Amino acid sequence: MLTSTTAGLITGLTLIVAIGAQNAFVLRQGLAREHVGLVVAICAVADIALIAAGVAGIGAIIEHAGWAVTVVRWVGVAFLTWYGVSALLRARRAGALRAATAVTASRPRTAVRTLALTLLNPHVYLDTVLLLGSIAAHHGPTGRWWFALGACVASAAWFTGLGYGARAASRLFARPRAWQVLDVLIGLTMLAIAVTLARGA
Repeated sequence: MLTSTTAGLITGLTLIVAIGAQNAFVLRQGLAREHVGLVVAICAVADIALIAAGVAGIGAIIEHAGWAVTVVRWVGVAFLTWYGVSALLRARRAGALRAATAVTASRPRTAVRTLALTLLNPHVYLDTVLLLGSIAAHHGPTGRWWFALGACVASAAWFTGLGYGARAASRLFARPRAWQVLDVLIGLTMLAIAVTLARGA
C-alpha cells in the first residue's frame, strides 16, 4: 500500500514537474496574483480526473482511437500558437502587466483559458492517462488505486506550490521589464511546444 502510493507520488511528480504551457500559465497567474485558487483548483481537479480515468482503464480506449489523439493534437497546436504569439505581443508593452493585485482577466475567461491549456494538450492524455494508467496496472487491483492516490497528491501539491509559491518573487516582477522577460519566455515556450506537437503528428 505505502509502496504503491510512494511510487505514484514519484511518478506523478516526474511527469508534472516540467516546463510546459500549463505550468508556465500557473506560474504567471501566481506572480500576478490573479485567480490563483481558481487556476490551481482547475489544474489539480483535471489532473486527478484524468489519473482516475487512466487507472480505471479508459487509457486502453484512447490508445485504440488514434484519431481522437490526432484531433486534440492539432487543436492544441492552434491554441498554443495563438497564446504564444499573444504573450510575445504583450511583452512589447512595458507597462502592460503588473505584479499587483489588479485583475486583468475575468474569472470565467481565466477558467476557460486554464481548461484549454490543460485539456488541449495531447501530452496530458498520453502521460497522465495512458502512461500512469499502464504503470498503475502493475500494482494490482487494489494497489493501482493507492498508486493513483500518490499521483493525485503529487499533482495537487505541485500546482499549489507553483501557484502560491510564485508570490515570493512578487517584488522582482513588480518591474515591467521582468514581466516582459517572463512573457517572452512563456511565449517562446508555448510556441516550442506547438512546434513539437506539430512535428509529432
